[in-house]
Parts: sequence; structure tokens; C-alpha cells
Amino acid sequence: MTRKLVLMLLFTSLLLAGCQTTPADDTGSKTCQWQSLFDGKSLDGWRASENKDTFTVSNGLIVAHGPRSHLFYTGPVNDANFKNFEFKADVMTTKGSNSGIYFHTEYEEKGWPSKGFECQVNSTHTDIKKTGGLYDVQDVLVNAPSTDDKWFHYYIRVEDNHVIIQIDGKTTVSWTQPEDWERSGRKIGEGTIALQGHDPKSIVYYKNIMVKVPPSPMD
Repeated sequence: MTRKLVLMLLFTSLLLAGCQTTPADDTGSKTCQWQSLFDGKSLDGWRASENKDTFTVSNGLIVAHGPRSHLFYTGPVNDANFKNFEFKADVMTTKGSNSGIYFHTEYEEKGWPSKGFECQVNSTHTDIKKTGGLYDVQDVLVNAPSTDDKWFHYYIRVEDNHVIIQIDGKTTVSWTQPEDWERSGRKIGEGTIALQGHDPKSIVYYKNIMVKVPPSPMD
């Protein structure tokens, strides 16, 4: 066996070892593969705040339509606690609608989540902060990369202190939290995912909601 072939085989084995899948345990924990957060039939594994009826399931979609509410993931995948992760979902807005996807947050019964970051969902709502922005941190202003009544692909990646957001494969945010960052609640850490029901006039649809968690570092 040639030295070149040996090196190629070694590289391949290391690559596979770094991203192997571990069998699911009773917490639903897996690594390095996409896992669904939504079964397409119910809100099992999710918990809505205040106005519970704002979120419903219809034709395999989560529908956000009603008074302010937030739908927090509380299911078994990674014990509903994500630090470094990749997230993806297909989203569709309707005219004048506003919503959002939170990460590193936690359940609160009322109000806007005080912990975590919001990734904006807004094609034509009057708020100038549009789809693909990291809300009030690195915003996408005025011109949205999404269009009402058309599905678009939302991707979020958090790696240490770095956040990437992409809409339909185009990067809209690439932000690294500064070492001296001081913003109460809005600080990279860990937590769950949440969807936002913004107001009674907004109707926003979600499907194919998935997350990928990297393997934990070796001790």
C-alpha cells in the first residue's frame, strides 16, 4: 500500500469519526445529523405562551395566527437545549405579516422572550427590520430577501460566538459577538428554539423544522 493511499484512508477515517451518529437514547440525543423538531401532525414537543390558540397545525404546517404568543420547543431532541447547532426550516409569510425564530431562549409565560436572539421573519410588515436579520443586532433593513406567499428556506448556524443566517442560501448575517458585549438577555449561551406569533393580523407558516447538533468535545 502506497504512502499516499495510507494518508487518504487515515484522513477519511478521521472525518467519519468526527461526525458519526450516536444511537438515540431516551433523551432523543443524536449528533451530526438533521433531526426533526415537528412531526407534521401536532404540536407535541412544543409549548405556547400566553395566547395558546395562536399556534395551530394545518395540512402539515405550523400556522402562527393570533394575538402575541411564542411557541417554545420543549421536546426530546438534545433535551431542548442547544448551544452550537444548525437550524433550518421552510417559511412562508403573508402580506403585512411579522414573525421570528428565537434561539438560546427559554420558556416564558408572557411577553416577548427576554432571553436569546430573534431571527426576523418579515417580508412586508411595516417594521423596517426584515427577514434574515438578527433582530436589533445586525438587521436587514427595508428590502426583504423573502416574498410573501412563497416558501423560502431559513438557515441559522451558531458556532461558539459566531452566528450565520442564510435565506435561500444567501448569507444575510455573519456576526461575531464581541468580547465586551453587554446586552441583558441577548447574549450567546444556550437554550431552546421558539417561533413567534407577533399579532392577530399576521399569518406565517412553518414546515420542515430541523436541527443538527455537533458532537460534544472529548473530555
